[in-house]
Order: sequence, then structure tokens, then C-alpha cells
Amino acid sequence: MSLMRAKISGLWQEAVVMMVDDEALLTDVIQTHLEDHGYQRFITCNEPTEAMALIRAHRPDVLLLDLMMPKVSGFEILSAMRADPSLMYLPVIVLTAASDADTKLLALEIGATEFLAKPVDASELVLRLRNTLAFKQYQDRLAYVDPVTSLANRQSFTLRLNQALQRLRENQGMLGLLHVSCDHFRQTRETLGSRAADELLRLAALRLQHLAASATEPGQASAHMEPGDVARVGEQDFAIAVPALHDADAASLLAKQVLRALSQPFEIEGHAIFLSPGVGVALAPNDGDQAETLLMNADIASAKARESQHKTHFEYFSAELTERSLQRLRLGREIRMALEREEMRLHYQPKVCMRTGRITGAEALIRWQHPEHGLLLPSHFIGIAEEVGLIGDISEWVMHVACTQAAKWHGQGFEDLKISINVAKPHFDEGQLCPRLEQLLQETGLPPQCLMVELTESMLVQDAARALEQMADLRALGVGLSIDDFGTGYSSLSYLKRFPANELKIDRSFIMDVATHDKDRAIVQTVVTLGHSLGMDVVAEGIETVEQHRILQHSGCDVYQGFLFSKAIGPEAFEALVKRHRKPPGAAWPPSDFTPPA
Repeated sequence: MSLMRAKISGLWQEAVVMMVDDEALLTDVIQTHLEDHGYQRFITCNEPTEAMALIRAHRPDVLLLDLMMPKVSGFEILSAMRADPSLMYLPVIVLTAASDADTKLLALEIGATEFLAKPVDASELVLRLRNTLAFKQYQDRLAYVDPVTSLANRQSFTLRLNQALQRLRENQGMLGLLHVSCDHFRQTRETLGSRAADELLRLAALRLQHLAASATEPGQASAHMEPGDVARVGEQDFAIAVPALHDADAASLLAKQVLRALSQPFEIEGHAIFLSPGVGVALAPNDGDQAETLLMNADIASAKARESQHKTHFEYFSAELTERSLQRLRLGREIRMALEREEMRLHYQPKVCMRTGRITGAEALIRWQHPEHGLLLPSHFIGIAEEVGLIGDISEWVMHVACTQAAKWHGQGFEDLKISINVAKPHFDEGQLCPRLEQLLQETGLPPQCLMVELTESMLVQDAARALEQMADLRALGVGLSIDDFGTGYSSLSYLKRFPANELKIDRSFIMDVATHDKDRAIVQTVVTLGHSLGMDVVAEGIETVEQHRILQHSGCDVYQGFLFSKAIGPEAFEALVKRHRKPPGAAWPPSDFTPPA
């Protein structure tokens, strides 16, 4: 027997064949023929009025359906099946004595998979049945199996979970659902490629499968778990259903086992990859008696777990978490409306030359003029905007407004001002940043040398080779490039020396204690020296005291920004500030009449 026939033979032994025909003799004959060819599982219905109830109860792999029956015809049964989402794709082989073309066409239009005329040729029936089941197996894999991990996908898992919840309602008891969310899959894909990320997913899935299998042992979390009880339900999310929990403590035991299993390193292409799993636990029926509700609540709990300061953590679902999640959803809707209502504002924080005290430019920083809560800083809404997919829209708005305003100032005689904009990761990742900026420069008439694009260090190192290409395109366009938050990522010096940046910004975390900690002072001096050796200007963020300013000035830092000179202010106030503090080169700082903006 060939390998394919061996696989088909295994399929025959497992397939459930249901026959609906009012003639009992015919179903007996067909069953005998099929048993001779290895089929073992049959459901027979000789009363058409009972057919739909039996189909829904048993969900066979294939249905052999007679068309011409009293009381309820095969056409009616077929129509009812195709109207039921859970039976819509169940294969149906129609058997009928009617051989006219109209009957055949009508059956096929309603949704018959195959059509066989009575008297049925046994060999033809076996062949059609084999092919139908083989196609169903392929179709089921596409519809219900995750192609990367071979686990059940979300659709399949949801069906199984609803069935388990139905049994729970009938038999009482408790069901546990663990939502497992892991970091670093996306990062692995961006740094090592799709093949490595898929291998990481497969290895993580294997660990979860082995863990679920061990849970069937006496004394473990569940008395019975099946392969379909572990699923991949998101890009980097898994779910584990425990259909027969003894108590809530058993769920916490399994959650701890999951955390231990996934916290061990994964060896991927010579790299040790550490996941940071967070596990959310939801318990039915208290936390939901429908699959989607339970999945959502477990997901909310896992999000809470990931926010914990612990490297790996698990959380139970609670009503408080639901309210917090709903608040985030409401805030997401408000952000969308804020863009439509033009409630967003750009403020500009001056960038000041350390040597001359002259304002050389500004960083454009977004604010939200909330109708109820006043002026909100980005920390109140940017994270939510990223979660709900609005960060790209916000970044587009910032680029447009900043370029328009900068062009206006350039036209007023401030030719040497450089306005810096922060770019959202989606804009950079999609490779559309340079074409979009080129279009904006043409539309606004802003000279490219008046624009500085700030890219975070972590954004650049995730795919350094691709980042180099995009940075080269931006430099060819004529805009300046700044590496923001330097020192907080993990960039390789071999890449850093190749990044065609004009500016290096020291992260404010190193500035805060520079006046009191020798190590921070040494780091700052090192970054300044490194930036100058690579031909970059060095900018210090977050300068708030005269002592910090003195130390950075002594280190050779070129430019600073911070509350010592000015917070971010509106465009009119910034324009007035520039006019007031325009000084000839060499003028002392601070001037005698200097007062920081309120």
C-alpha cells in the first residue's frame, strides 16, 4: 500500500459516515459495502424528520443524503444545513433515483458536494467518498489548523471551547482558560527573519503541548486534556483550555508550569532567545460562559500580567481589569475623534546651542487639548494610540503640521531654524517615510535642510540593514537625521558607525543624575566623545538645572533642550521666544533679561 493510501486508510477508520434515507434496506447495503472497505463508524437515520437533530448532535465527517423522501425531502435538509454556520461546509453526497439534469443542478446549487444516481455503484461510491474525505481533511487543516505550529487555530479552538462550555452548563463544574502571551516573537522576526520566528513559535508550541499532555496525569491540573485544548490564538498568543478543573488553585499550578516552561531559553540559529511570557487565567462559568467572552477576559488578565514588574507573571481575571480595558477602548475612540475634531496640538521645545546660547531649532512634541481634561501630554495617549492602530495617523498629522509651520517660519526669515519631528515606527517599518516626506516638502515649500527626523535607537537596530537603506534615502532627500534615546537600546557599534546620522541625542535618563553620580557623568562624556568621533552633533535632553548645563557644556555637548531654558510651548510663544533671544554669536548665556517661559 502506498503512503497516500495508508494515510487515506487511517482516515477511513476515523471518519464518521452518516446516512439519511427512508429505505432502511438501502442504508444497510451501503454500510455493508463501506465496511468491506475499512469504514467503521456509522450513523443511520431512516426517519427524515429526525435528520437535522442527529446531524447537529453528531456532526459527521460526511453525509450520504437521499433527495426523494416523504415528510422532509433531502432538498430541505440540505438547505437547512447550508443555512447553519456550523454545518455550512459539511460535505454532502446526494443519492437519488432522479436522474434528470434539473434535479442534479438544483442539488448542486443548494450545496451538494457530490451527486450519485441510484442504484449506486459500490465502487464509484467508495471512490467518491474517499476523495470527499481527503478534500475535507485538507479543507479542515486550512480552516482549523495553524500552519506554523500545527496547533488548533482560534476558529477551531473557539468551537471546541464552546462545546466544552456547553457540557459544563449541563454537568456543573469548572473550566479554566489560560491565555499565554509572549514577547520577542515579533522582534525575532525583525532581527533574524521569518524562518527563525516561525521556528521559535514551533518550539514554544511543543513545550505547551508537552505540558498539556503531562496535565492528564493523576494529581495534575486536569483529569483529561486533548490536543485541541492547546491553540495559537494570535500572532504571539497561545491558549490552553482545562475542561475539568478541580479548583482555582489547579489553574494557578498550570500557569506556573507554563511560565517555567517558556522562561527557559530557546536555541534559534545559534542565538539564545528568552521569551517573557505573561499568563492570564479566566475561570468558567464565573468569568464567562461563552468562548469569545472567556477568551477576551483571559486576554485582559494576560495584559495585566505583562504590565507587572516581574519578568514572568500570571494574573486572574477580575471585573476591575474589564473596566480598565473598557476605559482604554473608550480612550481609543476619543483619540480617533480628537483627530477628526482637530484637538491635537504641536508644541515646540527649543534646542539651544551650548556655546552661544542661540536657539538653533526645536523639537515638535504633540499635545492633546482635551475638552474635559485640558492639555494632555503624550504619555496619556500615545500608548493607547499604538494599541488601537492610530499611531500612524498621529504621525502623519505631526509631519504635516510641523512641515507647514516650519515653512512658515522659514518664510519669515528664520532660515537657520531646524524643526525636529519624531517618526512613528509603522511609518519607518513600511518604508514610506521618505516618499511621504518628499511629498510634504514639495507641498509646503520647506527646504529639506530645515527638517530633522528623529529615529529611536531601538527602531533602528531591529533591522539595521534595512534601516541603513532608509536612512540613506532620507539623507539623499536632504533632511537631517537624529538618533534619539541613545544609550537605551542595544545597537552594535559596527552599525552605529555606518548610520548616516547628523545628530546623537543622549537619553534624559543619563542626564537626571549627572550632577550627583560619577558613572552617569562618565557615560555622558563617553557618548559625547563617541558622537563627535563619528561626525555627529550631540544633543542633551532634559536639562533642568544650571549644574547639569555646566557639566554638559564642559563635556563638549553641542546642543541642549529642557526646562532650564523652556518647556515645549505653542507656536506663537515659540516664535516670540526666538525673536527675543536672537543674539549675535558669542553672547553670554543666560542673558540678563532671561526668564524661562511659564
